[in-house]
Amino acid sequence: MPANEQSKIVEWLEQIMVGFGAGWVMWLMLGLSVISVAVILERGWFFYSLRDDLASLARELRLALGKSAAAARERLASSPSAEAAVVMAGLELYEHGPLAAEKAMEGALALQRLKLEKRLAFLATLGNNAPFIGLFGTVIGVIGAFKALGETKVDVAAAASAALAPQQVMGSISEALVATAVGIAVAIPAVAANNYFQRLIKSTLANTEALTKVLLAHLVAVEGGTATFGGEASAASAGEADDNRDEPESKPASKPKNKRVRGAD
Repeated sequence: MPANEQSKIVEWLEQIMVGFGAGWVMWLMLGLSVISVAVILERGWFFYSLRDDLASLARELRLALGKSAAAARERLASSPSAEAAVVMAGLELYEHGPLAAEKAMEGALALQRLKLEKRLAFLATLGNNAPFIGLFGTVIGVIGAFKALGETKVDVAAAASAALAPQQVMGSISEALVATAVGIAVAIPAVAANNYFQRLIKSTLANTEALTKVLLAHLVAVEGGTATFGGEASAASAGEADDNRDEPESKPASKPKNKRVRGAD
């Protein structure tokens, strides 16, 4: 490409950037910051509404499982936590065995993960890119400042006496610095909130896994006949007991007695 065409393109881009200025970048960052605060407040309230005493819930779930499935359902239904919702899905299919309950809880856990991670991608994206948006506004401001300096004609005496820079140059530099500051100010809360919510999600998933193990351990014990569910023995163990009770005891076959026949000698 010829040098004159390149200079025309550069001049055209320079005119566009300087014409719009860095003000629109700051307005964009202001709008994104409002959305970010709204997302942080909404997610904060969501996680607050899921709070529960998980240690107490696990202990009471063990006791309820020893009583009946209805008691376990009632205890889980009273908990607002995501952990209880996952275990409830497995309890609905407990009569089909531990494997069916485990698969049901895996599906419920995937749905709960989607709810927990909702809108957090926006915070992560904003936290990673807000400084770059502010830096873009800074670059525009610096371009405007240098353009103003290039168009300003001062004599040597004025330059030697350190006269004040034109107002247009100072305004462009001010916009550049403000754009950088706004970008950083928007990024810091978004990153901090995203990290905090991600930590809460990891804690919730770990608690969910621990609570599901409580149900699965009880179901495995019931299936093996070493525990009861609702005060009744498992169907498999009960059926085996009935079969063993109905089966007649077999008596050992008596050995034939050897009788001596007269005259055999």
